[in-house]
Amino acid sequence: MADIVLETARLRLEPWSPVHLDGLSVLNGDPLVMRYIGGVPQTRDETTAAIERQRGRWDTHGFGWWSFIDRTNGKLIGAGCIQHLAGGIGNPLEIGWRLRPDCWGQGFASEAARAMAAFAFDRLSTPTLLAVADPENTASRRVMERLGMRYRGIEYWYEQDVATYEITVEEWRAGLGRF
Repeated sequence: MADIVLETARLRLEPWSPVHLDGLSVLNGDPLVMRYIGGVPQTRDETTAAIERQRGRWDTHGFGWWSFIDRTNGKLIGAGCIQHLAGGIGNPLEIGWRLRPDCWGQGFASEAARAMAAFAFDRLSTPTLLAVADPENTASRRVMERLGMRYRGIEYWYEQDVATYEITVEEWRAGLGRF
């Protein structure tokens, strides 16, 4: 399956590639961005390795991580994914995102999440989509709720207890107009 570019009113979601290294290095190296995602900023070399891993996942599965490109200025402002939860091929698909702090609170995460969820349900035909967050990450949890996801409770993923949310394809299709 070829790389899939998604477009929204304000964003272009491009599969991770080496052309995104500078922007992703800034994003992944920011302690505020990574505070709830393992807590440790990534080095440039770690981001390079992550891009290479994602290229392999795109080639193998036809999905993975996208860079969020602001359509007005061409700058990378965030990243998001559809991936197997906790990397387990038999696990349900997960949706996730991260944004530069100067872009928080502007609706970019919700806008990108809607496009990625539509991709997962319409193109990948997944029956259910999950999302996880550090229980204290209220901003990310609000995005999950705006997406129409239901809170499942605290579950253990990624070697930690996380707030877990889900939405089924039926729920997605029934509520699409509200998002």
